Amino acid sequence: MNMKRVGIVGIENSHAEEIVRYLNVEQPEHVPVRVAALVAGEVDQTRELAQLGAIEMVVTSSADLLGKVDALIVTSRDGATHRQHAVPFLESGTPVWVDKPLAASVADAEAILAAAERGNTVVTSSSALRWVPDTDAVAEQLASIGDLQTVTVTGPAEMDSPYSGIFFYGIHAADVAQRLVPGVPKGLEWQRTAGAVIVRYRVREVLVTLELVRPDESGRVPFRATAVGSHGVVSRDIRLEEDYVQPGVDAFAGMLATGDLPIPTEQLIAPIGVLEHVRAGR
Repeated sequence: MNMKRVGIVGIENSHAEEIVRYLNVEQPEHVPVRVAALVAGEVDQTRELAQLGAIEMVVTSSADLLGKVDALIVTSRDGATHRQHAVPFLESGTPVWVDKPLAASVADAEAILAAAERGNTVVTSSSALRWVPDTDAVAEQLASIGDLQTVTVTGPAEMDSPYSGIFFYGIHAADVAQRLVPGVPKGLEWQRTAGAVIVRYRVREVLVTLELVRPDESGRVPFRATAVGSHGVVSRDIRLEEDYVQPGVDAFAGMLATGDLPIPTEQLIAPIGVLEHVRAGR
């Protein structure tokens, strides 16, 4: 198999270390992808990550990697920076995986997708929670509970996060909801309590609710998905095991190998629109 060499920008995110450990240290045979370059961040972190993955190419700007890697992974915590990193690579025909969120506005998300079209290449983005076994289990059980009526996804998030507010953690619940009930949200409304943001919308006839709860000094609420059908209920915590990043990496590797999008573009845009609506206070 042809080994793909990728670069990572945004190494302040813990996902960067997990990706390097999986691809360069564990080196799974079914994933012919290796991290060949890093865009430098904090000095000690950059050094440790380069040593962990035996990565020799360390540059100061993502632009320095144009033409030097087969694909780019953007793991920057702040979705507002994702457009500036992704677009030049996509326009040059280089595939990109943008770790959640795709962007912090619909305008930026659409610009990223348009750049991929201009470059005749592929781009994807998702929450790691979309791919974990618990989410798979809920999705597989939906057919057993009759006509789907409601889906509720609960998880932590903060309106005042320094990383584009509600987008930083809110994207997890929003993306899981889109996995379970794919489609364009309609009739979106939301309200704020003392410690949470409750978002409601409809996809076709299904009422979707996101319960985004601000962590307190004792910790944060677990991620959970509940689906109610005409004759049954599915409800379970969505747990993050030590290898929770790996399924998303596998999806990215599959995209590089086949050129097929692991997630339809409308599902990339939908959760961004939901969260932007909340942040705008509409």
